Amino acid sequence: FWTALGFFVAVAVVRTLTFLIHNEIGPFHDIQMRGRHIHHLVWGILLLLVTGYGWLLQAGTGDTGSRTWVGRVMSMAYGVGAALTLDEFAVWLNLRDVYWEREGRSSFEALLLFAAALAIAALGGGFFRAAARKLIKAKHDQPRR
Repeated sequence: FWTALGFFVAVAVVRTLTFLIHNEIGPFHDIQMRGRHIHHLVWGILLLLVTGYGWLLQAGTGDTGSRTWVGRVMSMAYGVGAALTLDEFAVWLNLRDVYWEREGRSSFEALLLFAAALAIAALGGGFFRAAARKLIKAKHDQPRR
């Protein structure tokens, strides 16, 4: 749930900001470093790396001494990092800035696929756990030959 929440909010925010920047609306502008445009997938990758490292340290994983709120923050950070990265999927797929071009559609497709996976996990978790338990029980209850 927390990953999906972070993901969907980040997609809405980043898509709105990129639209505003592209159409020169408001005070928003691209982030530049020494004349080079820093795409938001860079921030997404960094956030995914930090989140992964936190999980390697067992932060918020439910182990002894870990805090529930840390797990929620880590899950949301993962969702935000995934959104920032997948929103520019077309950029890293084509190795050039195609965000506003026809090839940029692959970013939408990547976002939709990941969103579907998150929705299935968030909404279908109980169903899939129950189905797995039934399958395991059925296999266990089969007569042995």
